[in-house]
Amino acid sequence: MIVKGSVKIGIEWRFGADWPGQRCGAKTRKGTACQRPANKKNGRCRLHGGASTGPKTDAGRAMIANANTKHGKYTKDKILKRKEDAKISREFWARTKMIEIRLRAAGVID
Repeated sequence: MIVKGSVKIGIEWRFGADWPGQRCGAKTRKGTACQRPANKKNGRCRLHGGASTGPKTDAGRAMIANANTKHGKYTKDKILKRKEDAKISREFWARTKMIEIRLRAAGVID
């Protein structure tokens, strides 16, 4: 066993194949259960530590949301802005069409 200061390095996976303690048991890519000794904290080995439980604070959630925002094109405020712009554009073209119709009726344009 390698000892560095008061830390025992690698002790949890240096027991051998016939060690009677708890095994990791995570599903490997091969489809079998992992045979490495489990850590006391979460019952999985150092390779299969388990999925994250996610951020707990509002600041942590904001960091995750910011990290996963790719371009912001489909956020609620951007969608609302595009709808408002489209409405303004439709109103503009409707007014332009009415002016054109009135000018044609008056004989100003052909």
